[in-house]
Amino acid sequence: MKNLFVILLAVSLVCLALPSLAEVSSRSVKDFTPALKDLAEKAGFKIGLCLSPNQLQDSAYLELLSSQFNTTTCTNETKAYSLLDQRASQQSEDGMPRMNFTLADQMVGWARDHGVGVRGHVLTWDAYMTEWFFHEDYNQAKPVASREVLLARLESYITQVVTHFETEFPGVIYCWDVVNEAMGDSASEYRAGDPSLLRTTRNGQPNVFYQYIGEDYVEYSFLFARNAAEALGADIRLFYNDFNMLYPAKRAAAKVLVEKINSFAKDESGAPRKLIDGIGMQGYMGGYGQQAGCLSDDLIANTEASIRAFADLGLEVHITEMALRNYEAERSAEHAAFYGRMFDMLAGINGKIGRDALTSVTVWGVSDVTPNAWNEYVWKLNSTYGGLLTEKGEIKTSFDAMYDALAGAD
Repeated sequence: MKNLFVILLAVSLVCLALPSLAEVSSRSVKDFTPALKDLAEKAGFKIGLCLSPNQLQDSAYLELLSSQFNTTTCTNETKAYSLLDQRASQQSEDGMPRMNFTLADQMVGWARDHGVGVRGHVLTWDAYMTEWFFHEDYNQAKPVASREVLLARLESYITQVVTHFETEFPGVIYCWDVVNEAMGDSASEYRAGDPSLLRTTRNGQPNVFYQYIGEDYVEYSFLFARNAAEALGADIRLFYNDFNMLYPAKRAAAKVLVEKINSFAKDESGAPRKLIDGIGMQGYMGGYGQQAGCLSDDLIANTEASIRAFADLGLEVHITEMALRNYEAERSAEHAAFYGRMFDMLAGINGKIGRDALTSVTVWGVSDVTPNAWNEYVWKLNSTYGGLLTEKGEIKTSFDAMYDALAGAD
C-alpha cells in the first residue's frame, strides 16, 4: 500500500514538478496578449494544462492556467481508484458501487468558475484499479463476482460518474476518456494474432477488466458511456486514450479497435451506433530518461501522420499529455525551436485536413525537473529540461516558441 501511495503521488506530480509558481520571472503571463487560448482557438483546438490538488492552492499556477489556457485534465481525481468508496459500496441498497466526489468536485468546480473546460479522465483503466470492485460484496477476501454482476457494476459506475458531473457542472466536462491504455506494446502483453493488441497484462500483472469481464470490456464501456450521455441529452465527446499513438503499430491497432467499438451496438433501425468520437494521443515524445530520440523531426512527422489517419476515420484527435522531452541544458535553444516546429504543424493541420480534426492539446510537461531518486518517475517521463517553465516558474523560450507558432498561423 505504501508503494502504491508513492506511485500515485508521483503520477499526480507528473504535470508540474515544482512546489509553487509564486515567484515567477519579470515576464508575466499577462504579457502574452492575445491569450494563447485565443490563438489556439483560431487554429481549431483548445489548449490546456493538467491540474493536481496541490495546484488549487497555487495562485500563480491557477492564474497561468485560467489566463492562457481553456482546458484542463485532473491528474488522478476523476479516475475510478480515486472516486470509488468501498464502504459506501458495501452499504448500497441496490448493490451498485458508490463514489466520493468531494475532491473531484472542488477541481471541476474551480474550472467551471474560471471558464476552463475539463477533459474527463478516465472511466475505465486497469492500472491501479481497486481489486475489491470485482469481488462479491466488494470484499477482496470473497470470490470474484459473475460477469453479469460486473457488467452491471461497470454500467452503474460509468452512468453515475457521467451523470454526476453533467448534473452538477453542466457542460464543463466536454469529453471523457472512456478507456485508457487498453492496447499492449510488447508481444507478452496481448494475445498472439490479435490485430487490436488488446492488453491482457500490464507489467506482468493481469488486466483486471480483461480477466474478470472479458475482451469486450472496451466496447461495453463505450456503450455505457454513450447511453449515459444520450440519456442526459449532453454533447459529451467520447475518446479512447493511449500512449505511443504516433507510431504505426499502435496507429494500426487503434483503427481495428475503433472499428470493433463502432460495430458493437445497433440502433433501432439496425444500423451500427457510433460509440466513439475521438482518439486521445498521449504526447510523451523522445527518449525515456535519455536524450537519444528527443527533438527529432520524425516525431513531428509521425504525429501529423497519426492525426491524419484518425481524421480519415471520422474521429476527432486530442493530444492529451504532451511532454516534448529534452535532458540536456545546452540544448534548450534546440528544444525551443523543436517546440516551435511542433506547434507550426499543429497550428496548420486542421487547415490541411479541411476540418477541425485536432480539437484539443494538453501540456503535461509544464516545468523543468531536477533528477533525483524521489521524483525519478517524473523527470524521466517529462524530462529534465523539457518544460515551458523553469523549476522556478520562469517563462522559457519554449513557451515563446509555442506562442509565436500559434500567433503566426494563418
